[in-house]
Amino acid sequence: MRNAFSKHWFLIALTLALAVGFTFSSLLVPIAEAKWLSKFLLASVLFVMAFPLQTQVMIGTLARPWAAFLASAINMALLPVLAWCCMSLLSKDMAVGLVVAASVPSTLASGAVWTRRAGGNDAVAMLVTVITNLFCFAVTPAWLAALLGHAQTLDYKQMVFKLAVLVVLPMTIAQLLRQQKALGEWATAHKIQLSTYAQVGILTMVLIGAINSGNELKAAGISSALPLAEIAKMIAVVVALHLAVLFLGRAIANGVGLKRADQIAVAISGSQKTLMVGLSIAIEYFGGLAILPMVSYHIAQLFLDTIVADRWAKESADS
Repeated sequence: MRNAFSKHWFLIALTLALAVGFTFSSLLVPIAEAKWLSKFLLASVLFVMAFPLQTQVMIGTLARPWAAFLASAINMALLPVLAWCCMSLLSKDMAVGLVVAASVPSTLASGAVWTRRAGGNDAVAMLVTVITNLFCFAVTPAWLAALLGHAQTLDYKQMVFKLAVLVVLPMTIAQLLRQQKALGEWATAHKIQLSTYAQVGILTMVLIGAINSGNELKAAGISSALPLAEIAKMIAVVVALHLAVLFLGRAIANGVGLKRADQIAVAISGSQKTLMVGLSIAIEYFGGLAILPMVSYHIAQLFLDTIVADRWAKESADS
């Protein structure tokens, strides 16, 4: 049991954060109303996630950048369009949350890990996270304005500025600090501790989103229990969308002649999304219920990509 908990503690804590936030939403309002907390968490988590990334490895990958460029295009162009096509299948809040989840950048954490686990080129996955996160300050608001502008009032300039300050700036500072040898070595040596802080920050953001969601349901005269039929439909759409982009990404990479290791990197990093940025946008601009597709997408990519990665790794070993 101890091994199972250590392996899945984050998913267990994620479930608890959602349950506590929804159940005790009225009592926990002060936490959700502390706007500075969400901003601090987003900036600090992205800083500590970018700090251990080895700049030299990513620069070396630029010698053959086509796999990373293809995965970035899939992640930041194809996925939002496919999510928009699925909006009519869901209720308004869930549909909006799906587009938010699809429009944020690739994950800073699990993309490289799962790519390596599957026998892929994890340097490509690392470069994809950097490209998509550095450009998300412009790309994400543009997609949200284009796909949701008719239904949502968005302050495009404000969102661009906030993402530049809270996403791009912390990552840039982290990489600049890495150039100091002592700091770079410290970040590499403390990668596990930094990752733990990042995960705790993500859990806190999930809690804030769940509090907002619970209060919105109560304000609308709905019981604190979630509409299970709508949740089930949303999860089905999220799973289908993720798997479609995962396998389509590999097919496209194979079609343009990339090597197997690069195909795997394109498939995984092109289909994964970062939970932290999605939570921040959903909470601040669209309301608590919009976090649910983002959380569902994150859980789906953790579980599904583990299965797919192990299968691809076995295929590589057998060939």
